[in-house]
Amino acid sequence: MRTHTDASLRPVTPGQRHPHDDAPDTAEAFVRLCDLPEGPERTELRRAVVEAWLPMADRLAGRFRNRGESLDDLRQVAALGLVKAVDRYDPELGNAFESYAVPTVTGEIKRHFRDHMWTLHVPRRVQDLRNRVRFAQHELAQTASGRAPTLSEIAAHAGMTEDEAKAGLEALESFTALSLDAELPGSDDGYSLADVLGAADPALDTVVDREAVKPRLAELPEREQRILYMRFFGDMTQSRIAEQLGISQMHVSRLISRCCDRLRDQVLADAA
Repeated sequence: MRTHTDASLRPVTPGQRHPHDDAPDTAEAFVRLCDLPEGPERTELRRAVVEAWLPMADRLAGRFRNRGESLDDLRQVAALGLVKAVDRYDPELGNAFESYAVPTVTGEIKRHFRDHMWTLHVPRRVQDLRNRVRFAQHELAQTASGRAPTLSEIAAHAGMTEDEAKAGLEALESFTALSLDAELPGSDDGYSLADVLGAADPALDTVVDREAVKPRLAELPEREQRILYMRFFGDMTQSRIAEQLGISQMHVSRLISRCCDRLRDQVLADAA
């Protein structure tokens, strides 16, 4: 890193109070930036101010390490936030630069995670739950004796409900998505994730109807019950049913239609 020799970028003297021990004194430099017109001199002074505050940006980036993004990339994002802070800072408002720069840089890093690290859109509320759960896990891991904290412990420590803690835990591994066509680990025959996903059983749609009609079937006369059983469970034709019962096929057809109409009306009435 090049060192700027401008007197306005001098170190803080021992008697001055500063939130950061190694923070540069750039107050005069910012005043000059506001007064200087666009040109080489202002560009060079702006560059020197950014370089002077880069250590602070690097420290802020380090707070977000081990979250699925490389530290080098985080430092670049933090540096971008620092540049924005330098360009937008107004010394006439009377606030110290670092009080403006810290939330600006931190916000830029958080926005990077929100916009670039999630493959799918995740509601901000879930992202917040994820962060709270992660911090709770980290803090509990330092006190727990050789075991992972339970869901109830995480919820209590983070001040949330167990359902919220569960949502946060599920979001911990939600940065990336896996294609359904991705080959399963250890599979040599092209077996993909889609091949192991289940599907809704079409027969489930008839379960409710069967359960609803069952008590009404039991109320039918024995002959009608037998006819319906042979037709719909024995898969017998109307002519074969007529032969077994010694009646005409037309009679069998009328009995089936009458029973079905009666059952439908009764079930609908029960549902209403």
